[in-house]
Amino acid sequence: MTNPSTSPTATSSGYRVEKDSLGEVRVPKNALWGAQTQRAVENFPVSGQPLPPAFIQAVAHIKKAAARANAKLDLLDGARKDAIVKACDALIAGEHGDQFPVDRYQTGSGTSTNMNVNEVISALAVKAGAEVHPNDHVNMSQSSNDVIPTAIHVSAVLAIEERLRPALAHLAEVLANREQEFERQVKTGRTHLMDAMPVTVAQELRTWREQVVMASERLHDAADGLLAVPQGGTAVGTGVNASPEFAEAFVAELSDDTGRAFRSLGHKFVGQSAIDGPVAASAQLRGLAIVMTKIANDLRWMNSGPIHGLAEIQLPALQPGSSIMPGKVNPVIPESVAMVGAQVLGLDSAIAIAGQSGNFQLNVMLPLVAGNLLDMTELLTNSARILADKALSGFTVNAKNLDDGVGRNPVLVTALNPEIGYSLAADIAKEAYRTGRPIIDVAEERSGLSRDRLESLMDPLKLTKGGLA
Repeated sequence: MTNPSTSPTATSSGYRVEKDSLGEVRVPKNALWGAQTQRAVENFPVSGQPLPPAFIQAVAHIKKAAARANAKLDLLDGARKDAIVKACDALIAGEHGDQFPVDRYQTGSGTSTNMNVNEVISALAVKAGAEVHPNDHVNMSQSSNDVIPTAIHVSAVLAIEERLRPALAHLAEVLANREQEFERQVKTGRTHLMDAMPVTVAQELRTWREQVVMASERLHDAADGLLAVPQGGTAVGTGVNASPEFAEAFVAELSDDTGRAFRSLGHKFVGQSAIDGPVAASAQLRGLAIVMTKIANDLRWMNSGPIHGLAEIQLPALQPGSSIMPGKVNPVIPESVAMVGAQVLGLDSAIAIAGQSGNFQLNVMLPLVAGNLLDMTELLTNSARILADKALSGFTVNAKNLDDGVGRNPVLVTALNPEIGYSLAADIAKEAYRTGRPIIDVAEERSGLSRDRLESLMDPLKLTKGGLA
């Protein structure tokens, strides 16, 4: 590939002419990419959405590790290796982000993106004075068919472990801190959205925290499965045009570069013809989305009102809630999180369909999977943080409403079952419902138990601890 800044074929019209195996192509004069990238730009004007920067950076990590591995195997000279590594470091640092315009809805192998990265790295190396060819040197010992699946693994691992799981740890920490505030705050529990036995606010918060922690652990397990990469399989999984020693040399370099313990997939075919690992990771992202949607919906219910809803808590007032109803404030953060949950479920469904598209030796929906996994991870990362910082850390509890509700709850009569039996307890509850009287007053009249004994048996805080009186 020629140097874009000094190409003798550059024209005064703002374009230069590049060549590939299909012939000549006009490329924007100052673009770092070449003919194959330009063909993809022209062939796929689909969404206007290129693959995320994190994916391009993952491909750059792969090119860097491959160059170092090839140099150690005496396949690539030191000057070219150094030029490729320097160019890759620039891409990993986020430089030249505007040089990757290929739409994510492209060739199913992701060849267009692989060549886009190859061409940009080559151009940067040429600018630095090295003779580096995008195919012969940057793509040495590789194929799009192993680079792109490996990049899916690398980008997902880094996104999950370096961005999403820290965000979930922060969310869990905020929940843990709020738990300590409300260990003695009793409220009416609900099953089927109907009044049930009492719980503490702390117990509800702990439930959410435990869900988040377990979802994070499942994501860690999924990311661990993605550490096995198919790089070295080249075209169809056999490793043609790559040294038998390349795969192990590559993962050693990749691990050193990323700080993650990547390992070589034993049978490379399975990581190229199938995307089982990414599908499993997507399923765990879906699971986290369901957890966060449950939390968001609980918060919306608890915040509902403030007059004719549950009004158990008050979320921070972040913005006016209506363009016509003055004073209305809505639970905007839980609503945002719930929409993210719905979107993640949709993206996961697309990945599931993509997982079925492994035709013989290659899955042909790789760019879709790459983009969706990173979109899901980013949406969930950002949502976890705003849920923690803009909803959970600042909500207040309407203690009087909670206390009054618990005191009027006829379901407290459940605690009397062991002493007076289910049938009489049910009659007492029905009468309390019908008359609107406090349950303890009706129980005192009909149970034969003393007021002190009833107060002890039906102490709401004691009942949150379970067991027998």
